[in-house]
Amino acid sequence: MHVTGMNARPCMTGRSSSACRPAFSRKMQMAMATLAPDRSSAITSRSPIITSDPSTSEPLFMRSAPPGLKGKAVEEFATTRCIECHERYPKGLPIGGRRWNPEVLNEAYVRCGEVTSEYAKTFYLGTQLMTPEQAKAIWAIYVWCRRTDELVDGPNSSSITPQALDNWERRLEAAFNGRPYDDLDAALTETVRQFPLDIQPFRDMIEGMRMDLKKSRYETFDELYEYCYRVAGTVGLMSMPVMGIDPSYKGPMESVYKAALALGTANQLTNILRDVGEDARERDRIYVPMQELRQFGISEAEVLSGMFNRSSGRIDDRWRAFMKFQIARARQCFADAEAGVDFLDAKARWPVWSALILYRQILDAIEANDYDNFNKRAFVPKWKKLASLPKAALRAAVPVARMPPGMQ
Repeated sequence: MHVTGMNARPCMTGRSSSACRPAFSRKMQMAMATLAPDRSSAITSRSPIITSDPSTSEPLFMRSAPPGLKGKAVEEFATTRCIECHERYPKGLPIGGRRWNPEVLNEAYVRCGEVTSEYAKTFYLGTQLMTPEQAKAIWAIYVWCRRTDELVDGPNSSSITPQALDNWERRLEAAFNGRPYDDLDAALTETVRQFPLDIQPFRDMIEGMRMDLKKSRYETFDELYEYCYRVAGTVGLMSMPVMGIDPSYKGPMESVYKAALALGTANQLTNILRDVGEDARERDRIYVPMQELRQFGISEAEVLSGMFNRSSGRIDDRWRAFMKFQIARARQCFADAEAGVDFLDAKARWPVWSALILYRQILDAIEANDYDNFNKRAFVPKWKKLASLPKAALRAAVPVARMPPGMQ
């Protein structure tokens, strides 16, 4: 299914359907070549510099979540952990372990930038407004998310097992412990040394991939919300410490983190609504809540066959009403995100506003298609995307949320 925010066709905030992915370039093939769990380490050939052994005690940012968390409790736990980490280690995590040759590390960051540029063009453009350190960190996070997503949606996804995801999670933990497996992992390790990234949202995203391996229906919106958090909201938690908070903001950090989560959820819900027909037809997946389908008098079989009259091509009125309800909720998530974007550091506001404005236009496109997401793919034409960028720049430059009452 679909990873938001740092996505190719979205931005750094949902997962895109495998059927509409571009063919792998050589750059991406090289980046993905290191995924095999049994592959020998590339560290020796890259000539890293070893400075110290990793700590044997488990630091705060490595502790596992309590078992049994479900729904919004998963997101709430991770958010609390990320804020604690941000406040305790504002200059980056105190991890030891291996330090790579600076030249090799720089090459790894360049590769991360190339992959980001190829698969998330608009977002990559936004990173050019950040400091070099911020941009490289965002690229490293994007590539880790991309590689994780490709495990279940890539060309070898049919052979991926839960054990492979377990191996990938152990590899993540090694990177956070200062023992990166390859040069791309080393870029992530160096990023967490410089910025206060907690491991929990990374673990949660891997769990989202596990959900895709075993789950093809979501009974309630709470179940779907958890999935959206794991595969998209997590990106907001990962990127927040890098993007930073405006120094003039004196309010609670939680408000800004929750805005990042809301944007990830909004983007993922938009992905799901855009791809209903494709997911049902090509993968036998229905992400919209089954309970809500029944409330609108729609059966699972009708979604799988398509809610339109084959002779007239008209969309069923029940589906139209259902989609209006779903789109309204997604728009509310975008509105919730707006409440905190203005409090991001000035260098980060433009790319985030670009993502928000461009992605929200997909909902407009669904409406323009008369809610037919079975036969028509909603997309935003390039000219409209380009026309939106100045609006995003203006919105970033003039934070409405910080204007005096009456001027907003």
